[in-house]
Amino acid sequence: MRRENLPQMHGAVRMGYFIFRRLVGFVLTLLAVSVVVFLAMNVLPGDPALNILGIESSEDARAALREQLGLDEPAVFRYFQWIFNAVQGDFGVSYSYGVPVSELIVERIPMTLSLAFSGMVLTTVVALVMGITAASHHKKTGDWVVMLLSQLGVAIPAFWLSMLLVLLFAVKLRWLPPGGFAGWDDPLAAMRSLVLPTVSLALVQSAVLARVTRSSALEVIRHDFVRTARASGFSRQRVLWRHVLPNALIPIVTIVGLQFAALVSGTIVIENVFYLPGLGRLIFQSISNRDLFTVQALVMMFAVIVVSANFLVDIAYVLIDPRLKARTE
Repeated sequence: MRRENLPQMHGAVRMGYFIFRRLVGFVLTLLAVSVVVFLAMNVLPGDPALNILGIESSEDARAALREQLGLDEPAVFRYFQWIFNAVQGDFGVSYSYGVPVSELIVERIPMTLSLAFSGMVLTTVVALVMGITAASHHKKTGDWVVMLLSQLGVAIPAFWLSMLLVLLFAVKLRWLPPGGFAGWDDPLAAMRSLVLPTVSLALVQSAVLARVTRSSALEVIRHDFVRTARASGFSRQRVLWRHVLPNALIPIVTIVGLQFAALVSGTIVIENVFYLPGLGRLIFQSISNRDLFTVQALVMMFAVIVVSANFLVDIAYVLIDPRLKARTE
């Protein structure tokens, strides 16, 4: 083995150890979340059978339901059985719908993911344009306008913005449907159904990302290589988009990863405002129907999405930032 290959192997081992530590933390976090979710659904005060059947149900009916759902077993046994089944994709049977919970999730998850991904794309585009514009017009009118709009975006709740958009574009102008989903069979109608929900999600999240983009870009603009590029005759726009933005991406990528988790969680409210058949509306319906297994599975799924996004951001941050990568090597 050549001596010059040793540093590369050593760096690969250090990088692998870094990823392994993050993976262990990821698994431990998921286990902790699963314990909290299980306790909240099963061990805290309250009888799930009573919640499902109502106070007018008989004791015999409640006892039969507890036996049917396995609620008469010890809590520790039920927890490990739930984890074992969940790893295999078995989340139990929905009491209110009468079908496996996994089928409900598979049926509704395309809507939630489509809304989250489209919101993330729009958020990123709007935030990058606003942030770079503000940085290039620092302490000028363009900067103050962007900062004012971003401050309004941070302050306005997504559900209130949703209602304002419905009143303007659906009720007043009649350009877009106020709610509901036309189905995937008609792609154009489906896209029109998702316009207002996507904008409602994106505008609030883009306000935060625009401020981060502005701050990061301003820090890069002060570097010598930017002044050198301008002195070499490159246009202002080329310097901003070809030189400043790539070097300002490290904190932006971090926020984008975290915001995707926030967008997925935000779909819970947006789907109910616009009556979209996604996981967010399903969890509200399941809570109303006292559907224990469905609520438990959906809460755990949203928690997994958030924790997974944080894990991927940690890995991406190291791969993008040479300084952190050097530390692992």
